[in-house]
Amino acid sequence: MARAPRKIAESGYYHVTARGNGKQAIFEDEEDRYSFLNLFRKVMKADGISIIAWCLMDNHVHLILYDERFRLSHAMQVLLSQYARYFNRKAGHVGHVFQERYSASPIEDDAYLIAAIRYLHANPAKAGIGSIDGYRWSSYEEYAVPGASTFDIVDTSLVLDMLGGPMGFTQLFRETLDSRELRTFEVKDSELSPIERTKRLAEPVLRKRNLTSPGEVKGLPRAIRDQVVRELHGAGISIRQIELLTGIGRGPIARAVKQKRDSFPWHRCHTAVAQV
Repeated sequence: MARAPRKIAESGYYHVTARGNGKQAIFEDEEDRYSFLNLFRKVMKADGISIIAWCLMDNHVHLILYDERFRLSHAMQVLLSQYARYFNRKAGHVGHVFQERYSASPIEDDAYLIAAIRYLHANPAKAGIGSIDGYRWSSYEEYAVPGASTFDIVDTSLVLDMLGGPMGFTQLFRETLDSRELRTFEVKDSELSPIERTKRLAEPVLRKRNLTSPGEVKGLPRAIRDQVVRELHGAGISIRQIELLTGIGRGPIARAVKQKRDSFPWHRCHTAVAQV
C-alpha cells in the first residue's frame, strides 16, 4: 500500500518525532547525545531550517522546527541516516536504528505552537526520568536562561516574544509542574524503554550511595566501585547494561560480579541464577 503524502504546514512549523526501531534506545550515553545534537545543528543549518525546540529521550526525540524552504524531508533523512551510521559503528549494532518513518505534524496556529512547546518540555517529567526544569537534554534552559545553556542551538525569539520573555516561558510550566497529573503520573515498566527500565532499577542503589548519576560510579575507589557494581547486578541489571549505564569496562564489571559469585556459599542453596 502506498504511503500517504506528508501534510505540508502552511505556517512552516512542524512537531517532528523520531523513534528507535522497536522502541530500542537510540542514546546510550552522553557522547551519543552530544553527537546527535552537533549533527542536528549542522544539518538543519545547511538546509535553512530553524530549530525552535528539542528534547532527547532515551528511545525517541521531539523536535519543533521551522521550514520555509520545504527542506524538512531532506534534512531529516540526512540527520537520521548519518546518526544511525554513527550509532551502529560505535555500538557494534546492525540494522535499523530508527523506525522506518519519522512523524511531522504541522503547527498552524499560535495556540498549537505553545501547546507543543509545553508538551515537548514536559516529556521527561511525564516519563518519570527528570523534572521539566532540571532535565539536561532539552531546550528548556535555552528559553528560561538565555545565554546560559551549553547548547545554544534554538531560535527562541518567536516563542519568547509571544510569552513576554523568559519569565513568561517559565510561567507556562508553573501549572504543569504543580498539576496533579505530573505529581502522580507513573510510567508502567512495560511502557519504558530498556535503558529507562535499567535506570529505574539502578535508582535505589545509587540513592543509597548518595550518587546522583550512574556515571559517578566509575570515579569511586575500586573497592567501593566494585561493591556498587555488585549491588547493581544484584538489582537485576546485566553486565552489559551496567557497562552502558556507568561507562565502566566490561572486564572490571565481570571480575567484580565473579568475586561475589566465588565468595557466595553455594552449598547453602539448591539453585542460583545469575543474570549476565
